[in-house]
Amino acid sequence: MRTFNTIALLLLIIGGINWLLVGLFQYDLVAALFGGQSSVGSRIIYTIVGLCALYSIRFFGDVTNDDRSTAK
Repeated sequence: MRTFNTIALLLLIIGGINWLLVGLFQYDLVAALFGGQSSVGSRIIYTIVGLCALYSIRFFGDVTNDDRSTAK
């Protein structure tokens, strides 16, 4: 499970960097690499990053529990 969590985090970071590039420079790296926003490759990457984001919602409980245990 740790490997899956690491992959999800890595893909979220890649997605975040892509959004940073879009916001600052109007450059979509995923679209540039895979042939445009509506290409099959880009849509697959966008979908995988989105699924990783949904999966990562489960980490909020871990963060909350760590904060409570260190406050004591």
